[in-house]
Amino acid sequence: MLLTRALTVLVALPIFAAALLLLPQWLWALFLLPALFIASWEWAGLGAFGREARIVYAAAVVISALAIYYLAPSIPGAPPEVWLYALACVFWASIAPFWLRGLWAVRNAFLLGAVGWVVLVPMWLALVHLQAQPWALLLFMSIVWVADTAAYLAGRTWGRRKLAPRVSPGKSWEGVIGAAVALALYYVLLWFIVPADDRLFAAAPGALVFAALLVLSVEGDLFESWMKRQAGVKDSGHLLPGHGGILDRIDGLTSTMPAAALALYFL
Repeated sequence: MLLTRALTVLVALPIFAAALLLLPQWLWALFLLPALFIASWEWAGLGAFGREARIVYAAAVVISALAIYYLAPSIPGAPPEVWLYALACVFWASIAPFWLRGLWAVRNAFLLGAVGWVVLVPMWLALVHLQAQPWALLLFMSIVWVADTAAYLAGRTWGRRKLAPRVSPGKSWEGVIGAAVALALYYVLLWFIVPADDRLFAAAPGALVFAALLVLSVEGDLFESWMKRQAGVKDSGHLLPGHGGILDRIDGLTSTMPAAALALYFL
C-alpha cells in the first residue's frame, strides 16, 4: 500500500506542480475544477444522494464556485473569498469539533449539501487565489503533506493509543505526536534555509500558523473519516491508487487552506 501511494504521488505531483507554476490563474482555476466536481460527487455519495442528485449537486458546487471567482472582483469592499475563508474557519473551529465529539449522524440532505459546500468551495477558492504566491501555496500544502506522512509512518510504527476510536480506529496519538515533531523539524529547517527577506511570517506567527494547520489537518482527516464511517465505506472513491478518492487525498486541505489563505491575507 505504501509503495502504491508513493507511485501515485510521483505521477501526480509533477503534473500538479507544473500546472501551479506555469498556468495563468484563470487556467489554474479550470485545472482544479475536475477535482472539485469529483470531490463534490464523492461527498454527495457519502451523504447517500441518488445518482442524479449527485450529478446535480456536483454541478451546482462547481457553478457556484466559478460564479464567486469570476463575479467577485466586481463587488466593492473586502474580497468575497475572504468572507468565505472566515466562514470555513468558523465551521472548522466551532462546529466540526462538536460534530466529531457528539458523533452526529446527520441524514438531512439539505444540511449535508450545505456543509459539503462550506468544506469544498472555500478550499478551492483558496487554492486558486494562493496561486498568485505559488511558493506560499506549496509551503502550506507541504505542511499538510509532511504532517500526514509523518502521522501515517509514526502511527504504523508506534501507534498504541487511539486518537478517536469511534471516528477513525486507525489513527493514534503517537501518529499526531510524530506529525508534530516532523513539522517542528521542518519549520526549523525552513527557518535556516529561507532568506530572512523571503519568509512569509516572523518566528512566532510562523510557528503558530504551523501548529494551527497541524490541528486543522488532523480535524479535516477525522471529519472525512467520520463521514465515511457513517456511509459504511472505507474510501470516498477509487480514482487514486493507494489513496482512494479525491476526498481521501484532500481531506487535510479542506480544513487548512482557507485558514492558510486567511493568515496570509492578514499577516
